[in-house]
Amino acid sequence: MRIENSFIPVEGVGETTERRLWERGVRTWDEFDPAVDVAGVGSTTADRIESFIAEARAHLDDGDAAYFDRRFPSGERWRLYEDFRERTCFFDIETTGLDEHRDRVTTVSFHQGGETTTLVAGRDLTADRIRERFREADLLATFNGARFDVPFLETSFGIDVDTPHLDLMYPAKRIGLSGGLKPIEKQIGIERDRPDLSGRDAVRLWREYERGDDDALETLVSYNREDTENLRVLADAVCDSLHRDVFEPAIGE
Repeated sequence: MRIENSFIPVEGVGETTERRLWERGVRTWDEFDPAVDVAGVGSTTADRIESFIAEARAHLDDGDAAYFDRRFPSGERWRLYEDFRERTCFFDIETTGLDEHRDRVTTVSFHQGGETTTLVAGRDLTADRIRERFREADLLATFNGARFDVPFLETSFGIDVDTPHLDLMYPAKRIGLSGGLKPIEKQIGIERDRPDLSGRDAVRLWREYERGDDDALETLVSYNREDTENLRVLADAVCDSLHRDVFEPAIGE
């Protein structure tokens, strides 16, 4: 499902009215006609829809994901993914614990455009390098990043993460996928190359590396990178499923 299928950012258009528009054949902005006979779409709402389309089209042409991040309800942010898929940066962090005020970030992996980069504490993990990665993205994607990864980075490095952010944990719940990332991966058939590790293992591996075990760092980085790369597979699966659940029934597919 693409942004151009959406009317829900318009004041006065909720899920029910949007679905009625789709059912009447108004599946994209180009198909909207102010004269369309749809319950809930009077002249005032029709004017608002037209104004939104004109404004939104310009922002979409400019690749302005931040505009749509502001306009869409938070629960519908997944609709940005298809349009900004190629400019989405998936990222995941590893830390020495769960308290961003006391613990440290050890590695951060970024996956964008088919390439994965990992920054390591004490080597190249700096505020400037993180900012650089985020500047290259239109959309960020994480799992539980709104509550963990983002505030951890902001506190640890004194940065503001203001790139539009899709936390996949929430749309995953909408399609019945709950729990941590690893159980969800198993539910949708994502396989891992390495034995299953946990957050505790990540802390242990970092401590072993600090004691001089370079192999432990290699394992930790591999684990972090696999987490990050699997987020892309999860995003594809979740957004495709929501497309089938939300959009296809209304258009008869």
